[in-house]
Formats: sequence, structure tokens, C-alpha cells
Amino acid sequence: MHKTTLEQWALLEKVVELGSFAKAAEQTNRSQSSVSYNLALLQERLGVALLVPEGRRAVLTPAGELLLGQVKPLLKAFSRVETRAATLREGMRTRLDLVVDSIFPRQRLFAILRQFQQRYPQTQVRLTEVLENASGNDVAQTEADVMVLTRRQDITGRGEWLMNIDFVAVAHRDHPLFSQPGPLNDELLRPWPLIRIAESDSDRQAGRDAWTFSTIDAAIDAVMYQVGYGWLPEERIQAELAQGILKPLPLNHGSQARHPRCI
Repeated sequence: MHKTTLEQWALLEKVVELGSFAKAAEQTNRSQSSVSYNLALLQERLGVALLVPEGRRAVLTPAGELLLGQVKPLLKAFSRVETRAATLREGMRTRLDLVVDSIFPRQRLFAILRQFQQRYPQTQVRLTEVLENASGNDVAQTEADVMVLTRRQDITGRGEWLMNIDFVAVAHRDHPLFSQPGPLNDELLRPWPLIRIAESDSDRQAGRDAWTFSTIDAAIDAVMYQVGYGWLPEERIQAELAQGILKPLPLNHGSQARHPRCI
């Protein structure tokens, strides 16, 4: 059996925070004598002086400062437990499983997650990023509470349209493709590998030799190192486009495409 209680330590923390027994008693809805009794009992059982008067305030002794510093994490943890219990009682979710297509704009994603954390601090989020049509995603999607995925063929079924993602056909500024005169057609593109992200853009890329990468970052690096050219999410290469390191290709059928995302 422990000699002291979390309640006694919480009262000590409150007295130090507010500077007096009277203010601590008022804020904790206790009598001043109850606060004094509990703190006297705490010091008696420890055999250590924790508080000393300093003018009109009660301040910690060196021993009190050391011991309270060690107890504070326990007080915070206990407070989180009680808050979590309150959310369970009110029926609030304790965890949200979120599946997001990896081409969804990161800036928008994390801005949304930050707002969610501020509004629901007791709800944990488990985020899984997936690549469209990549194998092994069915289980994660089935178990997810919220999904932000591609639905190009039919966005009227499960979920609703959320936004379009802009893709742009690019290559490194020093790539030989930029030395070709006029718009680039399929014949001029054929000698160079097309960089693909997993199985995305399969319809557009059918029949063309392509190098497939399992992550967006790897596909971007492949284009950056002039392995080939590729259709990349514009939001993920904004800095490279602004710096002129990557440049849109002058394709005869246009260098931009939009893909719908559903939630």
C-alpha cells in the first residue's frame, strides 16, 4: 500500500501553482483546513518538508521541488486517463483509421489532421498511405473508417467527389527531350523511359515501355536524375518547377491531367 495518494500530490501542485492554501482550496472546491490537513499528512508520511512560507506565498523546498517534478508526469498521465474515460462515456471514438492515396496533397492533409487533433485531442489517428491499384491495399481499405482514394471510372458510388489532383508531364531541364524541335509526340518520346507511380495512369500509359516505382518520392527522384520523364503530382514538385529544375514537356496532347479523388 502506498503511503501517499495522487490527490495529495495534486493538491501540492495546486498550492504551488496558486501560491496559497486559500486559493487552492477555492479552486478545488475544498475547505482550507482540508487542503492543509492533506499536505501535512503528505509531508508526515514522507518524512520530508515539501513547503515553506515565503512572505504570503507557499513555495517548495529543494526536496519538494525534486519530488513534485517526479510526480508531475504521473498526474498528467492520470488526467489523460480520466479524460479518455469521459470520451468513452460520451461515445467518442478513441481511434480513427484513415487511408489516403499517396498523391493527395500533403500540405492539405496535414493541415486537416492538425485541425482534427486540436478538436479531438483524445482520438488517435492511424494513417495508411496507399498507391492506387497497388496490391495489398484491400485489407487496409476494408478496415478504414475514412478513405481518400481514386475513383476515376465511377465517383458516384461509395463516397463523394472531393477534389481533382493535377498531374504534369515533366523531365529534368537538361534532359535531351528538350532539345527536340516542336511539340513532342509518341514517336519522339518512345526512346526514353516513362516513369510511372505504381499502376496509376494505366490507361494513358498502356502499350508504352515504363519504369514503375512504388513511391512518389522514388518516381520524382528518377525524373530528377534523368532516368526518364514522367507524369507527377504537381503539388509534390512545386519547388522543383519554381526553381526550373523540372520543366513541363511540350507534348502535342497537352502536359497536364486531372484525376478525381473521392472520400
